[in-house]
Amino acid sequence: MELRSPTSRLGFFLTVFKIHTFTTMDHEQHLKASKLPEVKTTIFTTIGNLARKHQAIDLSQGFPNFEADKKLKSLLNSALTAGHNQYAPMQGYYGLREIISEKIASLHNHNYSPDDEITITVGATQAIFTAITAFVGKGDEVIVIKPAYDCYEPAIILNGGIPVYVQLDAPDYTINWTAFQNKITDKTKMVIINTPHNPSGTILTKWDMEQLENILKPTNIILLSDEVYEHIIFDGQVHESASRFPELANRSFVCASFGKTFHVTGWKMGYCVASAELMAEFRKVHQFAVFCVNHPVQRALASYLKNPSYYLYLNNFYQQKRDFFLEGIKSSKFKCKPAHGTYFQLLDYSNISNDEDEVMGKRLIKEYGIASIPISSFNVGNRNDFMLRFCFAKKQETLEQAIEILCKL
Repeated sequence: MELRSPTSRLGFFLTVFKIHTFTTMDHEQHLKASKLPEVKTTIFTTIGNLARKHQAIDLSQGFPNFEADKKLKSLLNSALTAGHNQYAPMQGYYGLREIISEKIASLHNHNYSPDDEITITVGATQAIFTAITAFVGKGDEVIVIKPAYDCYEPAIILNGGIPVYVQLDAPDYTINWTAFQNKITDKTKMVIINTPHNPSGTILTKWDMEQLENILKPTNIILLSDEVYEHIIFDGQVHESASRFPELANRSFVCASFGKTFHVTGWKMGYCVASAELMAEFRKVHQFAVFCVNHPVQRALASYLKNPSYYLYLNNFYQQKRDFFLEGIKSSKFKCKPAHGTYFQLLDYSNISNDEDEVMGKRLIKEYGIASIPISSFNVGNRNDFMLRFCFAKKQETLEQAIEILCKL
């Protein structure tokens, strides 16, 4: 048996010490090198966890608590039993891309080729991330209109881009197009819009889209249009998709969500349309990010979409819920402007409390048993507008319980 000398033992321990020190320092350097150093747990996770802990009525996150259409679930079952369980084509099942093309042509009078201008994605979030990744590089500026959904900025930063903010003012949350234009520089690579708008529930009108079209016309700026609530718009108004405006359509990625439309957010199914030139670059990223998405779900949606009534009825369906919610809280101390789209309603609580909205939101959960989302999380610098966002995509009894609580405040 070989015995180690004291010297060799010392060398062994020194080696172990060096390895441990290197590993610790290496770990610290990796942490310092984080691509998203400012990103913390999202407000959705924080509020969701708190709501579950206190068994609060959850009107915070944007998903329905009622079931999807039995017809759609039956079509999915049929696709599964028919054997459509292997990879779909990278760009998506052709039958679904074809029906999307027909839908957009019917609604917005713009023809997208199913072959090279439409791609099926893992929800709209993947479509947004992929479009940003395909075009935004180090030092590129991307204009983000705030308050904004929280997936835009991390995608920009991860790709080396610089978010440039246009902050909207409560309670109207309308865009000052002069202020917007002043944010454009020779480094502006992309502009992101969202209509109908989460979290404010506002919409961009035809006049708004024409202003945007005129501003972008002399530039090569790409437009990313987040239109996940395209079929949820109220009071007889029209969804002004970027697809409707030739100058915008030629430079736009339009991202949409079947999950939001058909009450199946957990299916994570969306799509993106763009000109062939833009889509070719999009697909280069898409094929290595996910390659393809859920095949049987695509088959089911292709069959379901053949009947336009399944999405055209949504305006009235959700307007009834909005109106029921607003009528119910008329006697409360909240102030509000009715949402024009989405299934979210902002409520101004400034007549009730001077608390910061995050403090107020947590109080409502802990003391009153109802959950909402504070809007400061979406604003530049966490600016407080005394606004909370409530989701009314809920069962009637859920809304009734929420109304009872809100009227007691």
